[in-house]
Amino acid sequence: MIPIQEWALALHQAARNQQPRAQFSSEHEYSLEDAYKIQHALIAERVNEGYPVVGVKMGFTSRAKMEQMGVDDMIIGQLTEDMRLAPTPLHKEKCIHPRAEPEIAFRLAQDIDAPMTVDEVMGAVDGVCAAVEVIDSRYENFKFSLEDVVADNCSSCGFALGSWCEVPLGLNGLDMVQSFDGKVVAEGNSDAILDNPFEALAAATRLAHQYNIPLKKGMIVLAGASTAAHFIAEVKEVSLTVDGLGTAAFSAM
Repeated sequence: MIPIQEWALALHQAARNQQPRAQFSSEHEYSLEDAYKIQHALIAERVNEGYPVVGVKMGFTSRAKMEQMGVDDMIIGQLTEDMRLAPTPLHKEKCIHPRAEPEIAFRLAQDIDAPMTVDEVMGAVDGVCAAVEVIDSRYENFKFSLEDVVADNCSSCGFALGSWCEVPLGLNGLDMVQSFDGKVVAEGNSDAILDNPFEALAAATRLAHQYNIPLKKGMIVLAGASTAAHFIAEVKEVSLTVDGLGTAAFSAM
């Protein structure tokens, strides 16, 4: 039997102490269902510290990433209030090996308690914006199995949002340019997010329902990255510009 609470606490302490740990899967086999139970217990530790859940994030929304990991579905993690950046800076000493990736975020206009289609989710959000997610695995060398990364809340660490915009009829073909200290480090396109960011949003409703993650009005959904993540080393300013959606940015120190 998998020690759900013990492993969740180990991951929580690794994040709080910036001490990476060995993958659980290197010594034990466990299921994806067990991994989500660990994630729930991990998030409960943060909630107990006073940081409520404010949204979810999608992972493996790139076809190439799914192939790389040998999976045929996306994964979902949870966002807590302490992860919110801008105006709060990212304190790199509180991270292990942080990386930034360009995303698009949605804001829910209603509670969602069942899977929705793409057409349905388009009417269930009241805002969309540029977003940057900071990922930071709690495992050594940023290496993990599918189960390990899900247990570790899909490597989520922080997020910065731009200004909310009205939801357009389509989000395809939007150029996304991420810069570190004014220098371009990544260029992508919104089509890389599951061919259509609204598809990622619909998938979020399915996975949240499947794994008992509440989706409430006002919550944020990070739809997934349009490029590979880039390591934040001596970087002081991270920014992302998305055609038609403006800019998201935060400071690192």
